[in-house]
Formats: sequence, C-alpha cells, structure tokens
Amino acid sequence: MMTGTPASRATSATRLSVSHITAQNETNLLGTVHGGVVMTLVDSVAGVVAARHSGGPAVTASMDEMVFLVPVRVGDVVHFNAQVNWTGRSSMEIGVRITADRWDSVGPQVHVATAYLVFVAVDEEGKPREVPQVVPETDEDRRRLREAEIRRSHRLARRQAIIASREAPE
Repeated sequence: MMTGTPASRATSATRLSVSHITAQNETNLLGTVHGGVVMTLVDSVAGVVAARHSGGPAVTASMDEMVFLVPVRVGDVVHFNAQVNWTGRSSMEIGVRITADRWDSVGPQVHVATAYLVFVAVDEEGKPREVPQVVPETDEDRRRLREAEIRRSHRLARRQAIIASREAPE
C-alpha cells in the first residue's frame, strides 16, 4: 500500500457529482445524445472517484453493466453521481447513477441510466497496488455493497465458465 494511504475510507469520502449540459454535436442519427458520449462521461467520473478513493492512479478494468432507461435529449442537463460500492485488494467497483432534466424548465429529474465499472489501482510501473477498504455508512451503502458482491461473483463465475468451455473437447 502507498505510504499515507489509509487502510479504510468511508463511502462518503470520495463520492462525486458532476453535471453536463448536452449539445448538438453529441447527437446520434436519431437526434438524441449518443450513448457513447454518456459512457465516456461515466468512465471519467468513475475514474476520478477511483483515483480519489485509492489515493492515486486507477485504470478501467471493465464496465460490468450499463443500462440505459430513457434517451438523453440535446439541452438536457445530465447529472452523474458516483461512489465506490465495493473494494477488493487492488480493485474497486464504482457505481454511477445518471439522471437528467431540461436546461430551460423546472421539473423532476429523470433516471436515465445506471452503470457499474471496475477499476484497478496501479503504481508508477502500472502494477496493481492495494486500495483502502470501503466502509459503508448507510443502509443504502450496505445494499450497494451486497449487490456489488453479487456482480463480482457473477463476473468470476462467467469467466470460469468461459475458460471451462474453451478447454472442453468438442
């Protein structure tokens, strides 16, 4: 572990909220904001949370899941709320909730998407390094931790099943 990095860190310590006003140049052929634009912003916000939590550089290992619920329109103000849900030895799951509202009116925010990314903390040579363990503070944090553990077990089981299928005789 890096010198000065604590053994654990509270969930609230590295939460991040970022807002982005969408523009015409971010649209797809349907005239709504391209999913790749949203994914790029998700990865950037999650990367900051991972770096802050781990106390240094962290790289995207996987985007475990991203579910789009409604399209984002040009002019929407998109809000990205991210936090560490789970930590391993050198890896972290970052959850990002994406909501949107119109730039020119007052109304309720709409849940646009949810994403779960896995980051690995790395040292100066690009080798994995230990991260502080996340300490959930609320019932919501504890629920997110439990669900992150389920996603991790599914990732590991899927990886093992794929390896086994490649080794199986035809």
